[in-house]
Amino acid sequence: MNPKRIVIAGGSGFIGSALAREFSRRGYAVVVLTRSPRGRQDGVSEVAWDGRTIDVWAEQLDGAEAVINLTGKNINCPHTPKNLLALTASRVDSVNAIAAAIANCKTPPNVWIQASAIGFYGDTGDKLCTESEPNGVGALAEICGAWEAAFSSAAVPKTRKVTLRVGFVLGRDGGALPVLSRLTRFYLGGEAGNGRQYISWIHLADLVRMFVATSEQSRFFGVFNAVAPDAMTNAEFMGELRKILHRPWSPPVPELAIRLGSRLMGSEATLVLMSSCCTPERFLASEFKFQFPNLKTALNDLCRKNQ
Repeated sequence: MNPKRIVIAGGSGFIGSALAREFSRRGYAVVVLTRSPRGRQDGVSEVAWDGRTIDVWAEQLDGAEAVINLTGKNINCPHTPKNLLALTASRVDSVNAIAAAIANCKTPPNVWIQASAIGFYGDTGDKLCTESEPNGVGALAEICGAWEAAFSSAAVPKTRKVTLRVGFVLGRDGGALPVLSRLTRFYLGGEAGNGRQYISWIHLADLVRMFVATSEQSRFFGVFNAVAPDAMTNAEFMGELRKILHRPWSPPVPELAIRLGSRLMGSEATLVLMSSCCTPERFLASEFKFQFPNLKTALNDLCRKNQ
């Protein structure tokens, strides 16, 4: 009997690589759709796709257990009008391409899990957002709104649809945590701006378990906040990181310095200064068990092993 197939679009990055490892470990045949296929030694297949047009990659969806779409241009870039258009197009185009491919399948995938982001809510201040909150305002909210609208309108009646609004992902080998840890070790881990902006984070291991749960259990459908139930202010987050790394104090970083530094590094200051205060209400209601429900346990796991 052939193993069930999982197709991960945009699966060669930080999150996708973790998903590929876990689904392979669980006995699935994993196919990664990527712009740059390379020879792999881990049993994962790679198939070329451009994130826009139907090609031979579409055959992989026929009879698949699940398709997971992580595709999108990295938001860690200057949010110029040109880049904002590219950020939106890379997300909407991939959703439309997958929808068209599923429509042509004799046996459509059982489930389509679409990544979105908690940027959907815009700058939340200290308001705690559940999945029922409407689309916010601002560039990131507009991108996420267009992204989710494309997914919502995808006509795939035989395929269960799940949206995961992913928060600030903490991992040992990717994402922002290695950079923050390095800065903190050099006594540059102070609060950013006024430090009151919220960070809704998630340990990579729990995020992977969310993808697995929503792919394997038909009771999961609709929109979920993929965050831990422990949103922290920037000041609290950095304070906890300093404790873990034995750095008692670091000078705060003024907002002006963040904006200038972001411009010099080709990044976007909004990503640091915007507040995202969210709760995983629907995962909690489903009795999903977090392995790392609070920041201290998450940072202990990710940072102490590297000291």
